[in-house]
Amino acid sequence: MAWFLIILAGVFETAWAVGLKYSDGFSRLVPSLLTLAAMGASFGCLAIALKSLPVGTAYAVWTGIGAAGTAALGMYLFDEPATVLRLGSIALVVAGIVGLRLAS
Repeated sequence: MAWFLIILAGVFETAWAVGLKYSDGFSRLVPSLLTLAAMGASFGCLAIALKSLPVGTAYAVWTGIGAAGTAALGMYLFDEPATVLRLGSIALVVAGIVGLRLAS
């Protein structure tokens, strides 16, 4: 259950990071409220997962999912460049997340 929660927390982290772009500096009400809700859900899931996962592993997986997800969505939603170096770097982050899971 803790691993499911940490993955869910990472998904919500990705959502709030992308939501920051759509909120336009918290000047748009609905995107701002959704962003704040995703922040709360992300931190809540992380906090519950930390009851049974090591903090270093959980935090690294949480931020890794958020970083990889946000970078991928940035390329998809906002036409950010999808260079070989960027894609390879995302792959390395994902490899690190898998490695941490296998080591736990």
